[in-house]
Amino acid sequence: MLLPKRTKYRKQMRGRMTGIETRGVALEFGSYALVTLDPGWLTSRQIEAARRAMTRSIKRGGKIWIRIFPDKPVTKKAAETRMGSGKGNPEFWVAVVKPNRVLFEMDGVNLELAQKALSLAAQKLPLRTKIIHKAELREAQNEN
Repeated sequence: MLLPKRTKYRKQMRGRMTGIETRGVALEFGSYALVTLDPGWLTSRQIEAARRAMTRSIKRGGKIWIRIFPDKPVTKKAAETRMGSGKGNPEFWVAVVKPNRVLFEMDGVNLELAQKALSLAAQKLPLRTKIIHKAELREAQNEN
């Protein structure tokens, strides 16, 4: 599972997820990508489950890039604990994603296999997603 080697502070505030993503929205490495349509948190377990689903689907062919990293700690207080007495301990790590963010990229496989693998990965995630590919993007740019 993904998690930072070290951080400056152990605990973080929850923050906000308003607006749409402006960074990490373009295809940089591969020909196919999974893009999120909703804001949300993706845990390191969900990212790993999606990666495994994709890797097994393409039978270790092609290449996969993970474009998000869980760098935000989420804390929880122990069960049946009274209010007060400070913030809980870090339990797991999440990646904060906003709409239009590229989550995974893939290359070295044909379109059908890529779509199958990315849709399997999308089923492991708690957000609505869509699959994009470079040929589709080029056509859209040529029309404009």
